[in-house]
Amino acid sequence: MSDEIQILRPQGRLDSASSPTLEREAFEVIDGGGRRLLIDFHGLDYISSAGLRAALAVAKRMNAAGGRLALCSLSPQVAEVFEISGVNAIIDIHVSAESATARLTGG
Repeated sequence: MSDEIQILRPQGRLDSASSPTLEREAFEVIDGGGRRLLIDFHGLDYISSAGLRAALAVAKRMNAAGGRLALCSLSPQVAEVFEISGVNAIIDIHVSAESATARLTGG
């Protein structure tokens, strides 16, 4: 089990074509013993319902493993999708990587 923070940085679009890759990469971190995962959405322009499902699946797997997941740096458009869907109430979302890192390390 690792307390080191692992970071994933999806780029462009997170949709039905790309969300399986993010999900697979996140599951590899979790299944490999990672218990602190930050998904930095700084380079993400668009998220679809498939992307939201992937984020929820990652959150569920990390929760079951007893770890922590945080998202950060959502564009206004991506943040709006999380808010409208209510997923922002389920997943820990931060304005910056610094605040997410502080949360993941227990600060």
